[in-house]
Amino acid sequence: MKMLVLLGFFCLVPWLGSSEYEYVWRDSTTRSCKEIPVDLRLCHGVGYADMLLPNLLDHESMAEVKQQAASWVPLVQRRCHHGTQIFLCALFAPVCMERPVQPCRELCVSVRDACSPIMTAYGFSWPEMFNCSRFPEEEQEMCIDRTTPSTRSASDNNSTCPQCDHDLVLEHMCATEFAFKTKIKETSVDGSDLTVFLQKKKKLVMRRGDLSSDEIKNLELRLINGAKCPCPQLDERRHPYLIMGRRVGQRHLLTGIRRWDKSNQFKNLLKQLKSQKCSAYNPAFK
Repeated sequence: MKMLVLLGFFCLVPWLGSSEYEYVWRDSTTRSCKEIPVDLRLCHGVGYADMLLPNLLDHESMAEVKQQAASWVPLVQRRCHHGTQIFLCALFAPVCMERPVQPCRELCVSVRDACSPIMTAYGFSWPEMFNCSRFPEEEQEMCIDRTTPSTRSASDNNSTCPQCDHDLVLEHMCATEFAFKTKIKETSVDGSDLTVFLQKKKKLVMRRGDLSSDEIKNLELRLINGAKCPCPQLDERRHPYLIMGRRVGQRHLLTGIRRWDKSNQFKNLLKQLKSQKCSAYNPAFK
């Protein structure tokens, strides 16, 4: 169940792009109180029952809120910061008051600093729509502040690289553009990253993406921050692995790796990898 709830992280939707939107908190907007529905998973049970609509991201219908908020549920599940859900729900489902209350800048900065390393691992950056300079400081006006210190960062040296976390192999499925069964030939350090060289032969293609046959044959993958965190799979090269990745500019990033096995759980993973529909995916964190 832990793996399934994480399915869809980075199945990001087009509204995350920063160039088309200007987020201005419009006091003149007519808002109404709505009960937070059970299927608004991001914010149901957050600590209050009713929310304002339109919200602080100008989503005007509950259907739109549900669609847009769903992409952020797995980030909350990662527990990179205690206040992640509080911060996100302050925007997606603001508490029902006479005037909307924004998250404090300090809360935004704290969540960003704790959670952005996870996003960076997959080639994404903190979105402009959550630019912390947009939010007020606590001394300026009433806002929602963080209640506890942040938890450990995903980049801590004692933490397994998120791309290599065995329990999170489904987490990036919708951001995965290609996937293979293959063995690892060698790795090399490149600054804070690792370059992963795959065997040129015997690649079983599970998902091709837009890669040509020559690209598949000579594929080299970048493991972001791989020199700073352990990836046990890269130390054991006798076995074949399910290698997942995607293209970012001229680079190919490794987004997930798991040892190939014959368990029913793994077979179900392969079925989902082949059939998962991710039409909403958009590389929006560029």
